[in-house]
Amino acid sequence: MLKPTTLAMILAGGRADELNVLTYYRPKAAVPYGGFARVIDFALSNLMNSGIEQIAILSQYRSYSLINHIGTGAAWDMIGRFRGVSILPPFIDSEQQDWYRGSADAVYKNLDFVQYHNPEEILILSGDHIYQMDYRDVIAYHHEKGADLTVVCKKVEKARASRFGMAHLDEEDGDRGGKLITYQEKSENPEGEWSSLTVLCFKPRVLYQVLEENQADDSFEFGRDIIPRLMRQGSRIYGYKFDGYWGYTRTVKEYWSANMDLLGDQPLVDLERWGIRTNLDHRELRDYQPALFGRDAEVCNSLVYNGCVVEGTVRNSILFPGVHIGSGSVIEDSVIFFSNIIGKDCSFNKLVSDVNTVYEDGVQIGINHGETDREIAVVGWNNRVPAGTKLGRGVTVSPRLDRDKWPALLEAGRVLR
Repeated sequence: MLKPTTLAMILAGGRADELNVLTYYRPKAAVPYGGFARVIDFALSNLMNSGIEQIAILSQYRSYSLINHIGTGAAWDMIGRFRGVSILPPFIDSEQQDWYRGSADAVYKNLDFVQYHNPEEILILSGDHIYQMDYRDVIAYHHEKGADLTVVCKKVEKARASRFGMAHLDEEDGDRGGKLITYQEKSENPEGEWSSLTVLCFKPRVLYQVLEENQADDSFEFGRDIIPRLMRQGSRIYGYKFDGYWGYTRTVKEYWSANMDLLGDQPLVDLERWGIRTNLDHRELRDYQPALFGRDAEVCNSLVYNGCVVEGTVRNSILFPGVHIGSGSVIEDSVIFFSNIIGKDCSFNKLVSDVNTVYEDGVQIGINHGETDREIAVVGWNNRVPAGTKLGRGVTVSPRLDRDKWPALLEAGRVLR
């Protein structure tokens, strides 16, 4: 067996404020997705399918659910003499007493781990995107160009460009990629049209040096600080062009849309074809019995997983294991997490419901009462919603609310804490 030459480091430490209650108790990378998986499963499965077998996960914010999900790494076949997943939380020692101050600082504080593995290239990935990619193609291009850094890029429309780090590439290699001419991080009027996907392949000595230099600054992010610094130094930076599906799940709407992309006869996200694995021992997924459907149940264009009991109607929705839909209830365009219990005669439209929430009979969610730009309602975990409660479109409900805090009607776009 040959010792691995690539070390992958997954950035999985943050919560996205825009995801609101879905990341109160878990990092964004650990948010459930698609009926049984977690968002980080895409990065892990891509690494597994690319033959990259030494992985570090940099985690800081509420790491428990992520650690519990990763387990030993066996779900992704990451156990062996030269295979493994290491979770690297912040630590203190005689030299450092701080939390990770940013994505670049997280890697810097673990350079001893990196140097111990002595990789030929270092692959740094975001752990919270939905996509399928063979990283071997990126690494091959990186070596072909003799690059100090290769950034995987995707073309995005101008209206969205200000949300990303944007690069202007030359046409050196046509559809494959090109040299970075300019790079701007979240500029209001960027010159380039190629967005960085936070898939970065570094030459190790270049990474070590630039991280050391960056310690004298007061900002420690790869997009905001490291790439611009290397650009100023005249380093060889190339962009590798990616034209596949990319689910950016930073907002509730984007997260919901990425789930809806699993549905239909020809889904944009195909978990089986992409070879996506998850940890079936987490939340005892493998122990659930087959789903049960009542005599009057109706299910259309939906994913319904093991342990569900459906006695009502489900359309264009995703039900995670252990969900119960009562008779007369209609669930449409919704994502219902693990172990939700939905009573009789409920009506849900465009809802994301976190785990272990009970909806008593007659609850209505997504009604047109009030005005809001938000489309998707979100209900936090471990709630019990009283019978007959009405929630408007785009509402946000905090986790574990006391029963006396629930109004009979919560107008569209409101927040209930």
